Amino acid sequence: MPEGPEIRRAADRVAKVLLDRPLTDVAFAADAFPHLQDAADALIGQSVTRIDTRGKAMLMRFSGGLTMYSHNQLYGRWVTAAINEIPLSTRALRVTLGTATHRALLYSASDVALLDEVALSTHPFLARLGPDILDQHLTAGQIVERASSRAFRNRNFVALLLDQNFLAGVGNYLRSEILFAAGINPWSTPKQLTAKQLMAIARQALHTSQRSYRTGGVTNPARRVAEIRRQLRQSGEPHTLENYRFAVFRREAAPCYACRRPIRKVRAASRPLFYCATCQNVDT
Repeated sequence: MPEGPEIRRAADRVAKVLLDRPLTDVAFAADAFPHLQDAADALIGQSVTRIDTRGKAMLMRFSGGLTMYSHNQLYGRWVTAAINEIPLSTRALRVTLGTATHRALLYSASDVALLDEVALSTHPFLARLGPDILDQHLTAGQIVERASSRAFRNRNFVALLLDQNFLAGVGNYLRSEILFAAGINPWSTPKQLTAKQLMAIARQALHTSQRSYRTGGVTNPARRVAEIRRQLRQSGEPHTLENYRFAVFRREAAPCYACRRPIRKVRAASRPLFYCATCQNVDT
């Protein structure tokens, strides 16, 4: 499932081709969204004034006052293309938004709605979300305060970091990467950690998520990426993204970059978790 950084980057791509341009083509798949058919015609001539993200949801504001809520869920994907291009895809096309020069196309998503301000403020998914991990105003101190609250202090980070009520936009790969970067045992709870440890995980939640957004999914620090790429050049191995993207995620049995012990993989909170038992003080 795409996480907060991927949805924010998708929003950036869509904004680049749609923002402040009159819509000339609007369509919602009739089989998936029969209730939106009449609304499509009403959006013609309007423009997209702003695109926000809340965790893994995208909010597209139209000049007429409505907001399109979309959630990519597992398989949804936004694609942008010039008006004369036809993207090749086997996915089901759900939403088309076009201007005189470009189109933004949403494939495979099944959770799309048009909302007025009242419906937006009471939307059941949006109403329960915690602060967005990419919110520029969110601070590490606020994350520590939230983690220490009665609602979250007794929950282990294995589950807590996947809970969108705690922090919106953190998903499975970010969970593993944040916990490793902070040196935190995944099964510890906020109540069990020192103030220094809580601040470490809060800072890494912000830094790792922001780095993933800036780099297109690379969570390793720039210095480590440079060293890995240097080693790849020397060995003649390909410089594929997966060779240097993550510190622990999808690196089962590979040596930890810090201690050289093998990375472990378990299933935790119904999702694969990757960690270093040595660096994260996990009892073996």
